[in-house]
Amino acid sequence: MPVNYATPAPEALHPVAGVRLGTAAAAIRKADRRDLTVIALEPGTSVAGVFTQNRFCAAPVRVCQQHLAQDGDIRALVINTGNANAGTGESGLRAALASCAALAELLAVSPAAVLPFSTGVINEHLPVERLIAGLPAACADLAPGHWHKAAQAIMTTDTVAKAASRQVRIQGKTLTVTGISKGAGMIRPNMATMLGFIATDAAIARPLLTALIKEAADQSFNCISVDGDTSTNDSFILIASGKGDFSGDFAFVSGEEPGWTEVKSTLFAVARELAKAIVRDGEGASKFITLCVEGGKDQEECRKAAYAIAHSPLVKTAFFASDPNLGRILAAIGYAGIDDLQVEGVKVWLEAAGNRALVSENGERAASYREETGAAIMQNAEIVVRAHLGRGGAQATVYTCDLSCDYVRINADYRS
Repeated sequence: MPVNYATPAPEALHPVAGVRLGTAAAAIRKADRRDLTVIALEPGTSVAGVFTQNRFCAAPVRVCQQHLAQDGDIRALVINTGNANAGTGESGLRAALASCAALAELLAVSPAAVLPFSTGVINEHLPVERLIAGLPAACADLAPGHWHKAAQAIMTTDTVAKAASRQVRIQGKTLTVTGISKGAGMIRPNMATMLGFIATDAAIARPLLTALIKEAADQSFNCISVDGDTSTNDSFILIASGKGDFSGDFAFVSGEEPGWTEVKSTLFAVARELAKAIVRDGEGASKFITLCVEGGKDQEECRKAAYAIAHSPLVKTAFFASDPNLGRILAAIGYAGIDDLQVEGVKVWLEAAGNRALVSENGERAASYREETGAAIMQNAEIVVRAHLGRGGAQATVYTCDLSCDYVRINADYRS
């Protein structure tokens, strides 16, 4: 079960004007489950994306990048689960392009106006004929209020659907932002998450949206880790329909317009909520861990230290066992790649439920630290590890989870 997370109710997910979603059961991998999603967009919608940096990137990732580079209107997204269409060579590219062409014909748009996404098992060929056969049903299901259904349809090993939605009043105008994501394992994004889609009804020029998505990813999906693996299919998409109150004369072009700061803040908040939901639902996770590294010379070295802790199997298994074997955290900071780190200046705290314990200072265990205090804090489902490097004013935060016996079981049985 996820750590302190439940899927929002369908009625809590606000429709975004200009965006419709439909799902269908296409038997991509398993029968009798919705595994195909179509998102249809009105003309004039701005779309931007960031994708995995894994060199073995999946065929749909390559097609998405090609279609976005053409600078034409993006009018639809097609998403399948159960098969990643990665490690599938030229036949995988043909399958991704065929799915775009088939949906384009149904919606009377150009194939280059369709973005394909796949998630699931790697190195197996996509049964594209099943996907294409399911498209008419998905299109027939298109409706603005189907965000909840779409969140369920893009799941793989997720135990819960992940969605977030906010409506805020900015200068007397209503802004709507709604998004969904999926991911539970193979999460150490090198730019995004496994799959994430966020839409707003604001009008945002595409160059500004392209700059915005990179910043949004760095503040959300680039701050999470479940197991240190970067997927072949990571994709994060921002959609700005321009069909809401912030449209026409209120379009955002330069980022200097009144209200832009609030628009950014709302989009980033939804992105962070979706990113944290992935960690809370990490495969086999029983604890949600926030790693705050402060006092670095720059943000990059803070992120290095945070990710070293987040990726350490020894640290993660200690948290699973509620074992305050906290020297493992020091070891991770020590090998994070900060070559001139002076360990005597490093301090580490453990925090949970209003309790805080200084664990280490001056290169050794803090004189005030007591094992029973650390053990009590580690019993909590949500824990903060705070480290100060003693080198400057930079900071970074990364979210991770523990590593349990269930993680091994889930991934050992993934294809069965």
